[in-house]
Amino acid sequence: MKVDVIIPSYKPGKKFLELMKRLAAQSLQPDRIIIMNTEEKYFEALLFGSQLHQEYPKAEVHHLSKREFDHGGTRNLGVMKSDGDVFICMTQDAVPADNHLIEELVKGLFQSKDVAVAYARQLAGKESDEIERFTRSFNYPDKACIKGEEQLGTLGIKTYFCSNVCAAYRKNVFESLDGFERHTIFNEDMIYAAKAVKAGWKIAYVPEARVYHSHNYTPAEQFHRNFDNGVSQAQHPEIFSGVSSEAEGISMVKKMAAHLCRIGKPWLVFRLGADCVARYAGFFLGKHYDRLSPRMVLRCSSNRDYWKQLGR
Repeated sequence: MKVDVIIPSYKPGKKFLELMKRLAAQSLQPDRIIIMNTEEKYFEALLFGSQLHQEYPKAEVHHLSKREFDHGGTRNLGVMKSDGDVFICMTQDAVPADNHLIEELVKGLFQSKDVAVAYARQLAGKESDEIERFTRSFNYPDKACIKGEEQLGTLGIKTYFCSNVCAAYRKNVFESLDGFERHTIFNEDMIYAAKAVKAGWKIAYVPEARVYHSHNYTPAEQFHRNFDNGVSQAQHPEIFSGVSSEAEGISMVKKMAAHLCRIGKPWLVFRLGADCVARYAGFFLGKHYDRLSPRMVLRCSSNRDYWKQLGR
């Protein structure tokens, strides 16, 4: 069985180098590491690209322009270049927590013949603040699960939750479902997971496969990200209209506020409140983006190139 790793990159830095180092030390080695890099000048300037090939001979770099980048389309292009039975999507800032990441992911993918994709647990890095650490532990607990259509009634939107920050896919199933959505602004991983579930496949969460991946987003950054999330959900009512994501968010906020008070940091509840206002405002506007002027949409979105590709 051949396993390839596909990594979209843009202005990669130290975490990317650490990712490459830890991939080279995996107990189950990837056959190829396919890097889909946006803007060659940044890759060469920051990473001395020619040296990368010497140090990691399994790595290959394919460059594209920023205008060509698309969350789903770029990953699909990487999959087309892969000849593996399994491919693992990772982001440039997802760092394996140990040497068994690929082994555990593949084991989780093949634990049942019905599993189409298996995704890893994301741990907060040392630089993460208290809010981000709780968010990661809430979204990525230590208990494994397999999700399918029968879980929709109890899990709701989380049935489709499947982050391609680090996830393993059966290539034959991926191709039969026509891959990731092209020209999508956000949620290409959840949209694919929903297609798989609706087609009768399962999604596996494998907490034994672990990566360090976290961000300390400002309220402004939360606003822009959640605007794009809202746009994505508005554009795919066939997936998101029947399940609520707001209820899951409210549950997390309540538990986080209680946690902050319990550990003696109640002042962080005010920061949490600012984050929540920014998240909801962005999400609400994103879900109603078609009522906004093109100029306002560009100001709200974190991905202006997406709108330029649409001619807005």
